[in-house]
Amino acid sequence: MTTAPFVLPLLALTLGHVFSNAVRTLPAVAADVLAADLAITPETLAAITGAFPAAFALAMVPVGVALDRYGVRPVALWLLAIAGVGAALAALAPSAGTMLLAQIVLGAGCSGMLMAPMTHAAQVLDQKRFGLWSGLIQGIGNSGMLLSASPLAWLVEVAGWRAGFWACLGLGALAFAAVALTLRARPPLPQPGRTILGDTRAVLGFASSPRLMGIFALAFVSFGAVLGLRGLWGGPWLMEVKGMARIPAGHVLLLGTFMLVLGPALAGWVSSRMGRLPALLAAGHLLAALCILALLAGGPLGTPAWADAGLMALFGLAISFQVLCFAMLRARVRAEESGRALSAMNIYFFGGAAVLQALSGLAFAAGGVGAALLTFAVALVVGTALFWRWR
Repeated sequence: MTTAPFVLPLLALTLGHVFSNAVRTLPAVAADVLAADLAITPETLAAITGAFPAAFALAMVPVGVALDRYGVRPVALWLLAIAGVGAALAALAPSAGTMLLAQIVLGAGCSGMLMAPMTHAAQVLDQKRFGLWSGLIQGIGNSGMLLSASPLAWLVEVAGWRAGFWACLGLGALAFAAVALTLRARPPLPQPGRTILGDTRAVLGFASSPRLMGIFALAFVSFGAVLGLRGLWGGPWLMEVKGMARIPAGHVLLLGTFMLVLGPALAGWVSSRMGRLPALLAAGHLLAALCILALLAGGPLGTPAWADAGLMALFGLAISFQVLCFAMLRARVRAEESGRALSAMNIYFFGGAAVLQALSGLAFAAGGVGAALLTFAVALVVGTALFWRWR
């Protein structure tokens, strides 16, 4: 049996998303040694790593325009090269300023790592197969967070946090080679009268469209919660509040991450059976908020590590229903607009993550790790309420 011609290119592009997830969640298992080595406080580290989603969000307008205008292959290769430079800068960073620059370069480079396979899928697949593959792309891409759990926790423990960024650079190089070898150039059809300025206005037009505001309200808080718990504060919570060593904490994060890998495919399957995308999205995000609140309640009570592991796993499963945002958006735009429309939504996904991460740093300064995590639970409730009101 032969493999469908779109499968290998999609998997190659998704490998870039694996890299992106690994490099942006590495601080969760290295926050203490990274902050100590760079002589900064945890809240400063939160601000520095918050530059990643901020740069990501700012890059979405030109990336969305470029994907539709020049095609997926050249854009993906350029972005992977930029992200590789960012990973090398992070591995070599002698100071907080250099690490800030590295996070900005990484954020800009990784800005198309999800949109590239999503745009390619939207262009070559029908609506039904796109719904399935959007879940698979998200799930496979989230496996990058598996790497930044126990495996990179072990690497940080034995070789230091810089080795973690070098390992991510190797993964990015592998993704570059895979895309170059498997994805053929597929220039978009010429559209007379179409200009870069017009394409830019189209992205901004999607980003400000009232009919999409409900989806965008949820996107604004959704990925920020994932990045906040899994990418930054989950490790400090387990190590500082629950007293776990780095590698056992990595094992707990690993279990939650497995759910982030399996969850998107499950969300696609459930939605194909039930429909009712708004209800599924609202329920998933509210359940994720409850998981964070239960995690915080267990801190003063001294709940065992297995309880935290279970709550993080349930959080990962619930928040994975965020992938249905892509299906809702894809159903409302034409295929040739997919790159710009999906990029507009990613402005909210990652812009929200940048805002929430900055707020969590302020909350940490005021009340510790628990206050930082509470920021994301409150945001999920507010975002879900706005989504339901504007759905």
